[in-house]
Amino acid sequence: MIASVTGTVEAVGLDHAVVAVGGVGMLVQATPTTLAGLTVGRDARLATSLVVREDSLTLFGFADDDERAVFETLQTVSGVGPRLALAMLAVHTPDGLRRAVAGEDLAALQRVPGIGRKGAQRIVLEIGEKLGAPGDGLGPGTAPPGAPAATQAPEVVEALVQLGWSEKVAAAAVESVTGAEQPPADVPGILRAALQHLGGHARV
Repeated sequence: MIASVTGTVEAVGLDHAVVAVGGVGMLVQATPTTLAGLTVGRDARLATSLVVREDSLTLFGFADDDERAVFETLQTVSGVGPRLALAMLAVHTPDGLRRAVAGEDLAALQRVPGIGRKGAQRIVLEIGEKLGAPGDGLGPGTAPPGAPAATQAPEVVEALVQLGWSEKVAAAAVESVTGAEQPPADVPGILRAALQHLGGHARV
């Protein structure tokens, strides 16, 4: 298993980064928060989890070991695969998920695209105390600073639509985020802020 990668960040996209490790560019899928903490040209360390399928090997990256542990624990729930687990970490921090599970907050879990009431109930039932109590982890990732470029908005809207929101709702969220007094500076940052904004809204 590849437990971590350390190297120079070569590229950062909406849902992935490329990290040069020993002359090899490793493509790592990650959440907007994790990606927002990366800078092209600078060295970075990502905790990683390798998901093996019959036809693919996919490397998922995280800001710290705690986020990776939560990602792997979430996949022990029936019906939760790596993509859905990553989407859960895009909407909630590890401690946010711990609070939702411990408090049986089904509404919070349903804020994640792809999780309905039955799915939320199954997560609460099957995970139990596996995630631990809030505060048991290593802490949150780094939040992005700065100001956005208007040309990045369409990319973020497209990413939100792929995650499960309608184009109308996604566009409204992005407009709200980019119009803030201190908006995020890049695509991953805008995406993360839009997901936080959508946390209390229905996917219609």
